[in-house]
Amino acid sequence: MEHRYFILHIESSLNNVAWILNILIYELIKVIVSTVPRKISNSHHGYWGNRFILSAIIQGAVITILTLTIVGFQLTISNINIIQYLSLTFDGPSKWFFLGYIFYLILIVAIAVTAVFYLHLEIHMDKKITGLRSVLAGIHLLGMNIGGAGTTIVMIYAGLAGSGILDIILNGTTSGISSTLNSNVDIMVQFIVPISGFAGLLSIGVISGGLTYITTFFQKS
Repeated sequence: MEHRYFILHIESSLNNVAWILNILIYELIKVIVSTVPRKISNSHHGYWGNRFILSAIIQGAVITILTLTIVGFQLTISNINIIQYLSLTFDGPSKWFFLGYIFYLILIVAIAVTAVFYLHLEIHMDKKITGLRSVLAGIHLLGMNIGGAGTTIVMIYAGLAGSGILDIILNGTTSGISSTLNSNVDIMVQFIVPISGFAGLLSIGVISGGLTYITTFFQKS
């Protein structure tokens, strides 16, 4: 009984978490905008800060579409409880689905918060990000959005494929699945390289962003 309640709780949380995230991002952007002076010169438009805000909105849309897709499959294949199947193998490959989903949410918030730092540099501190620092900021933007999103999406896909739920969704096989799942632990080996590659790109982006912020922060006006 407690296990069933836990499953229903997880399913309800996944159905609503993307919408809650979008509300949080919207409120965060309102705070950012409220801190920006109403009158700013043409050279202080928050070039990089605005791009990180836009990328956070885009990533929020992606996780929303992903959530709606899962909900859509659940509604289409009504005799299959996707979250229940994933939770039954949480100790196995399916944990990568939950970890990837959670890390994706954290990534979106991190991108939005990063925009605050860039806006602080460009507008409040009257700093200009040009030359090599502009290149590093671009690497930071690409690293977080491509590397971070790639890492989490591959983790989500690996969890679905490794747990066997992906075969259920694609093939529509439902007979005899309620008792056992066709988990494939060996398939997880195939995702080590792409996850490591995207994670490496994310790390390069974060390091580049740190160098950009430090060098710009101590830049003489």
